[in-house]
Amino acid sequence: MTWWCTGLRWKDAGPAIGWCGDGRAERASALVHGQRLAFVARGERHCLGVWRGGRRTACPTSATVPGRAGNAQCPACARLDRSFSVAADTNAADPRTYRVYLAWFGPGMVKVGITAEERGAARLLEQGAVAWAWLGRGPLMAARRTEELLRAALGVPDRIAYARKRAVRAHLPGAPERAREVTELHARAAALAGWPDSLEPLACEVTDHARAFGMDGWAGLLPAPARVVAEMVAGGAVVGRFVGAAGPDLHLADGLVVDTRLLAGWELAVPEPDAVTSVPVARIPAAAGTATEQDGLF
Repeated sequence: MTWWCTGLRWKDAGPAIGWCGDGRAERASALVHGQRLAFVARGERHCLGVWRGGRRTACPTSATVPGRAGNAQCPACARLDRSFSVAADTNAADPRTYRVYLAWFGPGMVKVGITAEERGAARLLEQGAVAWAWLGRGPLMAARRTEELLRAALGVPDRIAYARKRAVRAHLPGAPERAREVTELHARAAALAGWPDSLEPLACEVTDHARAFGMDGWAGLLPAPARVVAEMVAGGAVVGRFVGAAGPDLHLADGLVVDTRLLAGWELAVPEPDAVTSVPVARIPAAAGTATEQDGLF
């Protein structure tokens, strides 16, 4: 029985590696800070098909996927996925309640987004939001209109690249400063005119994910992120001690970051006892110096 990696999953606010197998229920392997991670990629990277309605439909052609692709889907499965997607605005009739949120990733790096209320904070953990707060709740289209209102009026984006988030993690200010920035923007958002009547505003309660991510020690006890895995290749190994995770990224004690989106679709096995990291890596630009200056919010 072959188990294919599905990337990083956040279970009960903790990181875990997901797995799927033909005809089997999906499972996850919880990660514990300080544990040794060692795995080697086998064979070819395969399309993971489409996840819909709480189950995965396998790729009908068992297509392969390039090692550097951030999404473990072939073009056909990716198109099918987006044909019925809230994110792609192709599922406007979704009857669920949605929430609008502000997510903070670093100084001057705040985004606005929406997520299904039933998912709780899972979306914020998946994106690597270090601090965040709810803004309101209501029907999907009201939440979407509010998101667009805030983007236009406050000048905040709805997307921030993972590379930017990763580059500033070693230089983050303390929790009070993180909360202050979210609180101030929340107040500006709440004061705007034009909110849809069907969206219920929510009071500002800032949540901080530093402990869940294992980031408490990044300012001194743990090494700053210095390199990131650029590609998984057949026979390539990753070996190190797991010290933290944020969004899809695993952080190892030697400064290596593993973007688990690149693990998805691979069969991962235990390497030889003397194995060392042997996959292509790239330098994280901001890791060697001080924090890069961020653009202002407004």
